[in-house]
Amino acid sequence: MPERVRAETPPVSFDDYAGRARAVLAPDVWDYVAGGSAAEVTLAANRTALDRVAVLPRVLRASHTVDLGTRLLGRPYAMPVGVAPMAYQRLVHPDGELGLAAAAGAAGVPYLASTLSSTPIEQVAGAGAEVWFQLYWLRERALVRDLLDRVVAAGCRALVVTVDVPVLGRRPRDLRNAFQLPPDVVAANLPQGRDALAHSGAPGVSAIAAHTDASFESALRWTDLAWLREHVDLPLVVKGVLDPRDAIEAVRVGADAVVVSNHGGRQLDGVPASVTMLPEVLAAVGDRCQVLLDSGIRGGTDVLRALALGAAGVLVGRPMLWALAVGGQQGARDALALLAAELRDALTLAGCADPAAAADLRTLGAG
Repeated sequence: MPERVRAETPPVSFDDYAGRARAVLAPDVWDYVAGGSAAEVTLAANRTALDRVAVLPRVLRASHTVDLGTRLLGRPYAMPVGVAPMAYQRLVHPDGELGLAAAAGAAGVPYLASTLSSTPIEQVAGAGAEVWFQLYWLRERALVRDLLDRVVAAGCRALVVTVDVPVLGRRPRDLRNAFQLPPDVVAANLPQGRDALAHSGAPGVSAIAAHTDASFESALRWTDLAWLREHVDLPLVVKGVLDPRDAIEAVRVGADAVVVSNHGGRQLDGVPASVTMLPEVLAAVGDRCQVLLDSGIRGGTDVLRALALGAAGVLVGRPMLWALAVGGQQGARDALALLAAELRDALTLAGCADPAAAADLRTLGAG
């Protein structure tokens, strides 16, 4: 009887979703989602560094209501959270990108659609969320132009350029598993015929890495972002910044926001945790652009930590895939509702009536 009761209890934390997702996903798919690069030092550091950030709450400032609303890139959202861009979401559940985008829309938060989505951007943009499109720069400029035309025509609200993937990080779990995409999961935004490498497994080879390295431009430069700024009339977000000098350069080329991110510990191993570099990036850019935090967010307390350090908001990645794997669109909706409840509790206990008030809190242990 106790086992049955536990199985029917809804998840009450993102860790609950992780455990249930691992039980339903194929082992190689779980490793693809959960794994990091090399020795996974940075993957672990993201969590350790966030846990070191202590927030000093204020007392006797409680409000009867806490408003989670905020503005990101000048637009109103229900809370300072976005669903991070993640590739091939139909790997974990048939609802895939459409389910997760619909869940984001229901929660009133932006959904960041990946270039490597397993559903075309036109369909994702019609799923009910405000969509920000995440761009990996392709080797052929003509393909980049075509993709950008589609993004604008689909009504996407922002363009997010990932700049920390000149090549895909070496991920031992995928190499050991000789990981490849199943036939029914494709890079739906790329021209037909370019998926062959992603479906061609070989011992000790990651088919996804082979496909990515053949498709992406490894020599992206700031001049390319300047060209993008001139040719696309959308808010520009630069994702994958750790060094404050790069944040300053992003502002110089016209970025409206930067995302302090180490790609969830999946690119260069041994780099600092994202939250470790957040204060330095904030100090470097001041109020010239918004700053978001990505990598390692696992609940409402982490969102509060980021806000208290000065971030405008966060991007949540793996936990949303766990929830999608467990319950499809409804699982993702439930997970975002859980995150909102956790954030509301955290702000209330910290003496904050809204996310903006968290910026006045003191923190210890960051950096």
